[in-house]
Formats: sequence, C-alpha cells, structure tokens
Amino acid sequence: MAQINPHINFNGNAEEAFTFYKSVFGGEFAKIIRFKDLEMPGMTLSDKEAQKIMHIALPIGKNVLMANDVPDFMGPTNENENRSKISISAESREEADKLFNGLSEGGQIEAPIGDSPWGSYFGMFRDKFGIEWMVDYDPNYIIQ
Repeated sequence: MAQINPHINFNGNAEEAFTFYKSVFGGEFAKIIRFKDLEMPGMTLSDKEAQKIMHIALPIGKNVLMANDVPDFMGPTNENENRSKISISAESREEADKLFNGLSEGGQIEAPIGDSPWGSYFGMFRDKFGIEWMVDYDPNYIIQ
C-alpha cells in the first residue's frame, strides 16, 4: 500500500523547525542535505543560501515528515496559508496529549484537545513555525 508523507516548505528555518519536531517525536533524521551539498552548474548561491536545507527527513512511525527551505530567488512561502494540515493519529490519549502539548508549545491553539462531538479525542493548532496540525485519538480507528 502506498504511504502519504507530508512535505513542508520553510523560509529559512526548516532545520530549527525539524529540531523542534525531533524533540517532540523522537528519532533521528534520516537525511539532511544543504544546498551547498549539491552540484548545481551555473547556479551561484550566497553563503546564506548555501547553508539552507535542500531536503530534511524525519521518520515518524511508518511515515516520514520532510521539508526544505525555499531559496530566496523563488520568493517566500506564504506562512499564513490555510490550505492543509498535518493530521496525526495517536495510539492513546496519553500520546495524543504528549504530541499536542509538545507541538503546540509557542503556537496558537485553534481547538483545545478534548473529547470531540464525533467521538474521538481531538485537538488542532498552528505551531510556532506556522504549520497547522491536528491530533486525533480514536480507539476505533487505529492504523496498524
């Protein structure tokens, strides 16, 4: 079966964000590639741009959260866009609380975590990097 792995664009703080995510989820980065690590004939990057993240990957369970920094020449990513959220299916209320409390630290809570009208344990927020998350625990819907 195919997997869906979220990929996030950042405006120069992908490494900071992923260090924070790693502190919440645990694990180790599967890959970190900076723009300076790639040969790009005909493309000259400033020292600042060369240090930016071209690709970073953090395995979480059976999936991988990935990201990059958008180079300045491509224009900034809209950090206030509201088109998608990363949804986490927790395996317990305790795990849901841990993830919700850890990831929402310094962010904006949109829906406090608690029992939802549809029967799950749910919360929603925008983290301190502007990324939108949903945390859900439903004992009747756990993916193995």
